[in-house]
Amino acid sequence: MSIDIFAMDSPGAPQRYGSEVCMAIGEGASEDFEAAANRINASGTDAVWIQHEYGIFGGEDGNYICNLVDRVAAPVILTLHTVLRDPTPGQRSVLQHLIDRASAVIVMSHEARDLLASLYDARNVTVIPHGVPDRPFGREPAAKACLDLADRRVLMTFGLLGSGKGIEQVIEAMPAILARHPNTVYRIVGATHPALVAREGEAYRHALQALAQRLGVADHIQWDDRFLETDELLDQLEACDIFLTPYPNLQQSTSGTLSYAVALGKAVVSTPFSHARELLADGVGTLVEPGSANAIAQAVIDLLADATTLETIKRRAYAKGRDAIWPRVAEMAQAVLRVAAPPAKPLQVAPGKKPALAGVFAMSDSTGIYQHSLGIVPDRRHGYCLDDNARALMLMNVARDLPAGERLRWSMTYASFIAHAWNEEERCFRNFMSFDRRWLEDRGSADSNGRTLWALGHTAECAPDADIREWAVETFLRSRRCVSSESPLRTLCFAMLGEAALLRAGVPHQQAGDLLDKGGPVLMAMLERTRRPEWVWFEPALAYDNPRICEALIEAGLAHQRADWVQAALEALDWLMRCQTGSRGHFRPVGSETFGKPATVLPFDQQPLEAWAAVDAARTAYFIGEDVKWIRSARTAFAWFEGANDRNVALGDAASGRCRDGVTPRGVNRNCGAESVLAYHLASRALSDLIATVEGRNLAGRTSTEPASYQRH
Repeated sequence: MSIDIFAMDSPGAPQRYGSEVCMAIGEGASEDFEAAANRINASGTDAVWIQHEYGIFGGEDGNYICNLVDRVAAPVILTLHTVLRDPTPGQRSVLQHLIDRASAVIVMSHEARDLLASLYDARNVTVIPHGVPDRPFGREPAAKACLDLADRRVLMTFGLLGSGKGIEQVIEAMPAILARHPNTVYRIVGATHPALVAREGEAYRHALQALAQRLGVADHIQWDDRFLETDELLDQLEACDIFLTPYPNLQQSTSGTLSYAVALGKAVVSTPFSHARELLADGVGTLVEPGSANAIAQAVIDLLADATTLETIKRRAYAKGRDAIWPRVAEMAQAVLRVAAPPAKPLQVAPGKKPALAGVFAMSDSTGIYQHSLGIVPDRRHGYCLDDNARALMLMNVARDLPAGERLRWSMTYASFIAHAWNEEERCFRNFMSFDRRWLEDRGSADSNGRTLWALGHTAECAPDADIREWAVETFLRSRRCVSSESPLRTLCFAMLGEAALLRAGVPHQQAGDLLDKGGPVLMAMLERTRRPEWVWFEPALAYDNPRICEALIEAGLAHQRADWVQAALEALDWLMRCQTGSRGHFRPVGSETFGKPATVLPFDQQPLEAWAAVDAARTAYFIGEDVKWIRSARTAFAWFEGANDRNVALGDAASGRCRDGVTPRGVNRNCGAESVLAYHLASRALSDLIATVEGRNLAGRTSTEPASYQRH
């Protein structure tokens, strides 16, 4: 196992790091967070573990860290060192964003877990105590001797010095403590916080020292102004009798120094901040009210006066600390990692058994196919849509393994939905229908109309029943004016694919060729307008169904014998597929959060529609020049369904024929909507047909002639 460390750096106090730190991120440089994400993605890391604390990440309320988590493809594990009971709106927004992106969240107290559940509806939270060292109990005499403190009662506070530590109250308590126990010394160990030094130098430490002088206790306070390495810190902790954490901030959910002190068997006097209330329960330590020097003084005096009670508390603390020694914490962390970052799946799969069509029919009734599901259960609240019924008809066109009668019955169901969707008055198709068969609009989206023309052309070419093929041709010709060369890009491309299929079905070019005629120049003009060396694409931003644009340009090039159009489409598709390839060589479809963001490619959410489009486009590209890289591309894209993806989770299940709705930062979307199920089935059949055709061609020694049985869509 290798670990890359990315360290946060403050411009006002830059640090020198060893070789174990692969990159320092400037807290005020948002571009550093993006660069770190790119570096992480390129490294092929299995998981990203973020240690979150307020005040260390740049931007408003630390929101620059969102630039990183939005871009990394590996699972994010988030350890929260502080969970605020009353966060500001900005703090709450940033933390909610991080939780929504995290595959696992770790906190160090049960109270913090409960806060996350109530404030952020966080479900994937695990409590792992702050890790502590494992040292023998009761070595104070030897440790004190090393520090020349053999005859002293030692109090100690450790940590970066700052106003949030409450050290003033302990100094103010010292006169009363010394009056009863004059051989007591208070050791304040730790450097001043670098951010505080950058703002005001050592003014705070000097103010504390001045306070000790005024109270006449300066000779009983020892200052060690250093940041100690762990072993030396533990040596110094072993020399103390009572450890003090007088923190005024009662929302602090974690204190590493408190955990260390308990693990070494120290009596602790603390204010009741979140972590202390939990860790010091059941007589493990003493809690005092915040901001009260008198309360601190009384607690320390009582402990030093009663040796038996002091020893009992120390032993209780030591026993409590055994639950958090590093080996046990490591075991708990490994368990989280195994769930959040499961082992990678093979990159490529051979086409296996076709998914059972029962998964499609379970989402269908006599009206059509339902849009959405709750888990695997169809969700009737959202009714039906034209898009999905068009895809379902395309599936029936190629479902050659289905008994003829059943295949015809379902083809008729989905075709009937399309026929009923036509609105003659508006001269376009409707899209959404409620469960009680009421159309919810007069005009469907442009894309739904384009997809329907695509499905009609596909049906004219591929449906086994002559009467349905005839219906598809007539319906296409009657409705084709719902799309024009001025329609949105993807709408135009869907319709171009349908028109190409219609031409292959034997419809004369004069009747159905104008979209290919006009669309080819439109696509080429768009590509030339936005193309740059690093951005070989038709638009300044990626969106959904991107490979279909390349397919449409290929079809236009073939129809017009324009080899330059075909070559341009293949180059764009090759660029897109490289954009959609992860560091392990696995398929990483453009995430939905990318859509519409210029020159930005974000990894989530990943949707089955994109994998199907990639398989189809790679299949089309292969039959242009028989470059085997496209077969690999098709296999790799389909392997995404099988678990070769950024979360190593299988979406498709061949036995049931169901497919989950996508890959999210937190894992798999458990719903099985129609779009996803149909994309899985259509991608599976496209890949199987490609492999079967290639194998048949190789067997027959054919290298240039396309088999008559091959259907491009």
